[in-house]
Parts: sequence; structure tokens; C-alpha cells
Amino acid sequence: MNEQLKHMTGQVAKGLMTRREFVGRAAALGVTAAVANSMLADRAAAQDAPKRGGTIKLGSSGGESTNTMDPALTASEVPLSNIRHWGETLTEVNPDGSVENWLAESVEASADAKTWTFKIRQGIEFSNGKTMTSEDVLKTMQRHSDEKSQSGALGIMRGIVDMKADGDNFIVELDTPNADLPYLMADYHLMIQPDGGIDDPAAGIGTGAYTIEFDEPGVRHGFKIRDNYWNPDKRGFAEFSEVLVLNDATARTAALQSGQVHLINRVDPKVASLLDRAPNLTVESASGRGHYVFIAHIDTAPFDNNDLRLALKYAINREEMVDKILRGYGSVGNDMPINESYPLFDESIPQREHSIEKAKEHYAKSGHDGSPIILRVADGAFPGAVDAAALFQQSAEAAGIPLEIKREPNDGYWSEVWNVQPFCASYWGGRPVQDQMYSTAYLSTADWNDTRWKKPEFDAMLLEARGELDTAKRKEIYSEMGQMLRDQGGLILPMFNDFISGVANNVGGWETDPNGEVMNNKANIKCWVTDA
Repeated sequence: MNEQLKHMTGQVAKGLMTRREFVGRAAALGVTAAVANSMLADRAAAQDAPKRGGTIKLGSSGGESTNTMDPALTASEVPLSNIRHWGETLTEVNPDGSVENWLAESVEASADAKTWTFKIRQGIEFSNGKTMTSEDVLKTMQRHSDEKSQSGALGIMRGIVDMKADGDNFIVELDTPNADLPYLMADYHLMIQPDGGIDDPAAGIGTGAYTIEFDEPGVRHGFKIRDNYWNPDKRGFAEFSEVLVLNDATARTAALQSGQVHLINRVDPKVASLLDRAPNLTVESASGRGHYVFIAHIDTAPFDNNDLRLALKYAINREEMVDKILRGYGSVGNDMPINESYPLFDESIPQREHSIEKAKEHYAKSGHDGSPIILRVADGAFPGAVDAAALFQQSAEAAGIPLEIKREPNDGYWSEVWNVQPFCASYWGGRPVQDQMYSTAYLSTADWNDTRWKKPEFDAMLLEARGELDTAKRKEIYSEMGQMLRDQGGLILPMFNDFISGVANNVGGWETDPNGEVMNNKANIKCWVTDA
């Protein structure tokens, strides 16, 4: 099969070309109808039937020399892809938004949704040979509940007042009802580890399909398939999996085009359409809850002044950013982390519009002294982050706001700049439900509260919504919370981004997953190489 025919079969697979058109164009290339139909059938079979063996390689941004295998500290894409190889959670969120029991065989709630019982699957071994028990689950959750753990899941664990292991069951008692608890247990920080991973949280021992073969932070990570993985029909098809750290977008794209890797994350929207024309690969896009942002610490001058924050929010030109940075692979944001992808989103909340006049008005009211307002950014913050910052600077200048860009190195950005410096570019992948998004980043006590949003009334509403079983009332509460963030928060959210991935044609098993990049960072463990 030549490259042109490969590309055409890919177009059929994507629905961009009909079978009839394919057969007609194949005939023009001297291919009979019987052979053309056979080629389509072979491609379909290759995509549908998992093939074992070979090596699958991901080229990913979001890796640093400081990365660790400790799930509690996972904060960017490469570490997340890594822990997916060896670790698993009690539940998982499917691409359609439903929640699936995983290491939990069943989940039951009391009538008031305050007591939850997770029955733990039996006979599953960790990669060190130890059999997983409910005690391991309990200790894992206790580790992430420890105020000294620095776990990214600490915010969602604070609603738990008691936990215990009882035979095969792990039982959770909540301070208020929460119908979303099974979603919270799917949080990627909560990888179940033997004895909770307390002694060595970065050992990479879990129930996942792979074990660590080599670990070179900031460079590459290798994983080998386990012989005794408990669920081999659903994941772990490649014999070996490798994650290459490629923070530079051009390098990632070149690696995919040359066949050095099979998959890449964060395709630059500027080249996505052009890259999709290549005969040996497909560009896949998934719209969902991901958002590119500028975050300001509202407890630090000058960002402790809400008029200054509003000046910046009105100054930013959202439409321009979606057009020039996302190239249509996304939608405008409204300075709140919730969009229509969430089931209880309130579509009646007014969209904030670009207004130089209002930006000037709020900047004048802020009384700012005119000194430079430093915005820190790096290429790795999100694709096009430096260009987006430059657009922000230009529109702010039109309003008389002295925004100054300080470019930071990619290496160390997520440990030295994000959640440390008072104003920087960042991104969020979103969460399956509002409660988890707000609990992770906007609860006063959340470790990942990267805007320092600490409002007792907001916390109270979060708990009230968590316990509210009336959907209409719950939506009203979330609406009020969203408007509070929009009007008072330190989150400047100009755009929700699509997740754009590059996938080689010899990768089978790809599915669109709006929960995160490259199939929610599960592509390496769920896909296979068709010509392995």
C-alpha cells in the first residue's frame, strides 16, 4: 500500500471520505474495487483487533528534570502519563463521562450519600508480588489525607471524616452527602500503592499493566509489560512503552512525522491542519474541560486589588486569542473554570466581553502606581503561551496597563513558577464534575489553590452543593460560585482549548477522550502498534 492509499484509508476512517469515493480514487491509481475494499477491511481489522507486542512511544511535553513517580506530586503531563503505566485507582472516568469501577468491584452508598462502601477486587497483585487488600487502599487514602503530604488530592480528601478497612471493603464516612464521590476516587493522585506507598511513594509499585524499566526525568521513561497483569483484555498491549520528553512543539511534530514516536500531545494549533495532511498520521482533537489561563495570587500586591484584576480581565481579547492561538481548536472562556462540558453549567451567566474602556475605568479605580506588572510565561505553560502573553500585553497596553512579560525556562516551570510566583501562565485539564474542579483548586485549603482564592462563603457553598440532591438547586449554587470566581477571582481564563494529539496510522485503539490529553494520558496503555 503506498502512502497515498494509506492516507485515503485514514480519511475514510475519520469519515472525511466515503467508501464509494475511496474505491473511485483507488481505481484511478490502478487498484481494483476488490482490492480497495479489502484494504479498507484490513485497516478496520487492524484498528479494531488489539495486537500484542512491539514498542509504543509517546512524545510528550510537560516533563522536567525534577519529576518524580510519587502520584501525590504529579502536576504535569509526563508524570501523569508515567504513573498511568504502573498505577490504578478505585474508579475511572470513561470518555463518555460515566464512572467505571476499576480496582473497586462495586460501590454502594447509604441513603443519605454520606457513607460509601467500596468492595475491593480480590486476587489483584501489585508489581512487587504483594496481593492488594482493603488495608492498602486505606493507607493510600490516609497518605493523601495527611496535611504534610502535599498531595494534589488533599482538597478532595478533606470532606472525609472517617475511613476504615473492613474485610474486603473500604468504607468512607463523609461530613456531608456527596453523590460525586466515585468520581473523586478516580483522581489520578489516588493510585493505590502497597501499604499506601508511605515508605517509598516514588517506587512506582502498583497494580498497573507495566513496571518501570528506566526513569530519566526530563529525558525519557521506559516501561515493560507485566506478566501477571489482572486485566490484560483492556490494556497493556505493547510489550514495551516509552515516554520521551519533548517540550518543544517543533521537536514533537518532527518526531511524529519521522516515525520516532507514535503519538504526541499538544499539537500546535498553528500547524494542526497542515500536519493532518501528512499521509502517515492523523491529528485528533477532543473538546472538553481543558483551559489555558493566566493566574494571579489575590493575596499578593498588586493582585489583591479586585479593580486591577477586573482591568486585566476586560483588557484581554478572548476572541483574538481563540483565533490566533487556538486557530479554532477551542472556545472563549469567561474567567471561571466551568464550561458547557459540565452537566450543571449555567449557560445564562453573561459572557465577559473585551472592553478597553472598562479596562481603563477599573485600572484607574485600582490606584495602581504604574509600575510594571510582571507576567511569567514559558513555552511549556501551554501551546502558544508566549504568543498569548504577547497578545495580552498588547491589549493591556491599549488600556494603559503596564504588563511586562518575563520568559521563564521550561525546566523547573511547574516547581519554581506555577503556584509559586504571583502571576503566570498555566493550564488546567479540567475535572469530570464541578465539585472536583472546585475542591482541587478553589477550596480555601486546597494545595493546588493556585490563585489563593480563600473565601469561607465559597467553601460553604461548595459543601452545600455537595450535599444537595435537588439538581436544580445544586445548579443554582454552582452558578453563584461560578459568578463569584468570574467577578472576584484571580483566574483570567480567556480560552478553553481542545486536546489536539498526533497519532501515527499504525496505532490501533485510539478513542476520543475529552477528559485529558492523549486519551486522558492513557493512550500508551490502551493502544497498540498494528505492525508490531
